[in-house]
Amino acid sequence: MMDERPETEGESRLTGHALIADQVRRLDGSPGVYRMLNAKNEVLYVGKARNLRARVSNYARPSGHSGRIARMISETTAMMFLTTRTETEALLLEQNLIKQLKPRYNVLLRDDKSFPNILITAHPSYPQITKHRGRRSGPGHFYGPFASAGAVNRTLTQLQRVFLLRNCPDTMFASRTRPCLLFQIKRCSGPCTGEISEPDYQALVEDARRFLEGKSTRIQADLAEQMQAASEAMEFERAAALRDRIRALTAVQQGQSVNPRTVAEGDVVALHLEGGQACVQVFFIRANQSWGNRDFYPRTGAGAEEPEILQAFLAQFYDAHEPPRQILLSHEVEDPDLLGELLSQKAGRKVEILVPKRGEKAELVENAARNARESLGRRLAETTAQSKLLSGLAEAFDLDGPPKRIEIYDNSHIMGTNAVGGMVVAGPEGMMKGEYRKFNIRGEDLTPGDDFGMMKEVLTRRFTRLLKEDPERSSASWPDLLLIDGGAGQVSAVAEVMAEMGVEDIPFIGVAKGVDRDHGKEEFHRPGQKPMALPRNHPVLYFIQRLRDEAHRFAIGTHRAKRAKSMMATPLDEVPGVGAARKRALLAHFGSAKAVSRAGVSDLMAVEGISASMAQKIHDFFNAKG
Repeated sequence: MMDERPETEGESRLTGHALIADQVRRLDGSPGVYRMLNAKNEVLYVGKARNLRARVSNYARPSGHSGRIARMISETTAMMFLTTRTETEALLLEQNLIKQLKPRYNVLLRDDKSFPNILITAHPSYPQITKHRGRRSGPGHFYGPFASAGAVNRTLTQLQRVFLLRNCPDTMFASRTRPCLLFQIKRCSGPCTGEISEPDYQALVEDARRFLEGKSTRIQADLAEQMQAASEAMEFERAAALRDRIRALTAVQQGQSVNPRTVAEGDVVALHLEGGQACVQVFFIRANQSWGNRDFYPRTGAGAEEPEILQAFLAQFYDAHEPPRQILLSHEVEDPDLLGELLSQKAGRKVEILVPKRGEKAELVENAARNARESLGRRLAETTAQSKLLSGLAEAFDLDGPPKRIEIYDNSHIMGTNAVGGMVVAGPEGMMKGEYRKFNIRGEDLTPGDDFGMMKEVLTRRFTRLLKEDPERSSASWPDLLLIDGGAGQVSAVAEVMAEMGVEDIPFIGVAKGVDRDHGKEEFHRPGQKPMALPRNHPVLYFIQRLRDEAHRFAIGTHRAKRAKSMMATPLDEVPGVGAARKRALLAHFGSAKAVSRAGVSDLMAVEGISASMAQKIHDFFNAKG
């Protein structure tokens, strides 16, 4: 049972050490979580404790604290407490509150995106091999995680060459009348048209699963035996096909940059801390194979040390991802036993946390640490260059100071169809891709191709939401500068919107292509001022061009995705009660939406998953359509 106990109003006059000492008198030895708040009622820090009284009393000491902790204590004007049943429960609650509240003095993982996996589906006869992102739910066998979509795509291409499994969706597989191009180039065994028997295909699936589980040596030996037998039986075409598969498998094995013998399933996590910034490198090892690496840059909580940073990173990272059997670390963490218990509970099996000192595991950690050091060095260099560009931008356009958040807007459409707006964001650390946003243009009264009207809609929706979520402008979500792709007309439209929303104090600049619509001749438009230009070789000009081009790329990509989706749409999407599964079943049975529209109720009922009432609904829908 959790028990939340905030301080009372009478205690609010105390601050710092005096406040904390007063709070200690009311605490017992229960495990739990504490929060420290400042005068604005903002949460400064969230911590967990095995014994709340003992842990919080450390803050009551007037000396002996690091500069970071001393600053935090001096700003504290209130505390709140949550008791829990166990310390493990307190650790889990602490990390949930950190992610929710984002306190200034806590270490925070800022990138918690999901990682792609390989999925071998549960098709009863001819399973599909495909990329999967998201929760590992539903039937089938999942293998991963892979560090990036590129890593999983490369692996899938290699696996297709070796095991010849299909990657087409079930609807396409069920409707094929002749093999596709992948069969012709020896990337698929052609199960869609019976080019391979079900038992032989299932044998390929089993080989693929064994490979992804780290049993590739036995697979290669089996293939060599089969090739020899085929050659002796003078089945030279089959022997040649097996030879090609062995070569492809050898290429896959050679392509793995790190194939550890002593780690079957584990993550290698290394931290490098420099200049108040941290980089954590995570290498994913599954089935004794390296499946790529990813770097992370957690916020260091205003100066936390390595053990605290690494423990907070691991707790937050594995809250969103399944822990492997082993985690190899570059540094000790604060509570390895507690963290191991938490991760073991999440995984449903033992998770071992190690800091190896010698052997192959230590070499893996050293390699990850070197990558972390180099990645952070590049990032610090880029941040320094970015800081100079932001200062130059402020100087060129008479801004109050270097902007911390620039929002760049662009629209994309073809003759007004599938219109979308795109917003990309840049800051002191470069492009902030997690902050990008797309806007499907909804305005029914807009004239097709009305760029001014589209920009008005995008900005109205953007600032309506900002004003609703953060009217005091206390968060980092508010921009310091807007860049608009367009000239005087776009600037006038934006000025009108900003005035209506009451945010006209935010500066904005229109970026027009200028004379001959040529790169390097851009004109910059601002409300009430004459157009201006920057020298052709000015670094700020190149910087703005990159920002504008990134917004253009994002908007066009969003538009193309929307257009492709609309081209794939069918009338079945509009039938109430017909979801993705029923749609696939209907298309597989009838071959097309047009054939479905012509079917009678009894014919529709013959489709798996279509009841009598649903068949009547589908029939009535198309009948009403005329």
